[in-house]
Amino acid sequence: MGAMGIRIDAEVSYPVDDEVERVLELAEAVGEPITVTFVWEGGRPSEHAVLVPAATLALWEHWAPAAYPPRAAAGRAAPEEKEEPELAHPAEYGAFTLYRRRVGGRTAVARDGMVVAELLDPGEAHWLEETARDVRQGFMDPKQKAAFEEFLARQAAREE
Repeated sequence: MGAMGIRIDAEVSYPVDDEVERVLELAEAVGEPITVTFVWEGGRPSEHAVLVPAATLALWEHWAPAAYPPRAAAGRAAPEEKEEPELAHPAEYGAFTLYRRRVGGRTAVARDGMVVAELLDPGEAHWLEETARDVRQGFMDPKQKAAFEEFLARQAAREE
């Protein structure tokens, strides 16, 4: 059985209403990554992202051994060069403030001066989650590793 997630389609128009704030509050309450599709004026989905709680992202980044590989290095087509985002004031949605990073494309979501989540590209979120899980499953702390090596040595001695 695969992992189950939540998909939220938030229709956002300008001027912004409180829908974005409700999505951010839900993500904070759920405490799990949430896939979000933003639908701007005109009704077409324009941005897909994964809203990852800060604690979950910290865990993934602790276990992932390297940064997300560029698309070309991962065997995928390199994206067209995107123009650097225009500098703008942070976007405020009720109690939340979104800080778009000009490098890397992530958006930090802060509440009361603390980062509570980040919006990531879905490919990056998936890679981080999978890589962190694989590394974590193969990790043994030094005491556990020594005990396991001792166990294997005893098994080898019994077979002789």
